[in-house]
Amino acid sequence: MPKYYNSTKFDRQNSAGVKDLLKKLRKYEIQIRKAINSQMMGDFHSIFKGSGLEFDDVRPYQYGDDIRTIDWNVSAKGHGTFVKTFKEEKEQTIYFILDVSASQTIGAEGSTKLDVAKEICGVLALAGAKESSQIGLICYSDVREEAVKPAKGMQQAHEVIARLIRLKPASLKTNLKKALAFALNAIKRRSVIIMISDFIDEGFYPNLKSLARRHDLVIIQIYDARETALPRLGIIPVLDKESKQTIWINTSFGDFRARLVRHHAERVDELAQFCKKHQINFLRVDTTEDYVPKLLRLFKVRNKSLKSA
Repeated sequence: MPKYYNSTKFDRQNSAGVKDLLKKLRKYEIQIRKAINSQMMGDFHSIFKGSGLEFDDVRPYQYGDDIRTIDWNVSAKGHGTFVKTFKEEKEQTIYFILDVSASQTIGAEGSTKLDVAKEICGVLALAGAKESSQIGLICYSDVREEAVKPAKGMQQAHEVIARLIRLKPASLKTNLKKALAFALNAIKRRSVIIMISDFIDEGFYPNLKSLARRHDLVIIQIYDARETALPRLGIIPVLDKESKQTIWINTSFGDFRARLVRHHAERVDELAQFCKKHQINFLRVDTTEDYVPKLLRLFKVRNKSLKSA
């Protein structure tokens, strides 16, 4: 058990679950930090630092300056061309946006998409708190299920983890468009936003684009193989977890299974291409795999992009 854990912060009913999860997440956090520090020789920008810059002042344009930094409003006053200058931001705010709709409950017991999403959120919250970042949380289905205002410290990371354990969503449905709209209105300051979902929904791309423009966005898509790996069983009942309706499908009819796999692959490719176009870090995680190596690669990619920025 981590030395910093204080059981008085949580309800007795949930304290055992929090202790167990913290112990597991602490192991992952140590593994991630050791690997990053050794591979990067101590140059630990991390996933949490974002651009690390905030507006400071303006100065006259000099040959070689990036034209993207020109302040056109100041330059338009007729006293010359001026560029914006920036200073390093000492404190970063991290928001986790977590999809907690019923489609996230697919998977083996204890390893559903939602279980894995909560674990990733927990381990990154612990690591972010260690970097003195402010940590906030938004959980959404088709309504706001939970929201934790950002704050610093390990106690805040523990509070986020406890809220995730206690969470029992009021709605089964998904509405990523509404979730993103809520985030756009609620998060005013530029932040690192880590959005975790299966992204099985429609009509959310315009809001996702707006969020990427305002913030440093990381997309983590959770998936489970049983969503597409249907055996040939003839006509079987399939339960839609969000509508609670049973649909009868013929798994042996024609190319049904091939079309299902193709449709799923097209959705994944659409999301990946969108993220690439809008410079969003994108990561896919299978519920059955060890997600730590993938998180490490994500750290490395972001670290390189920050140093070259």
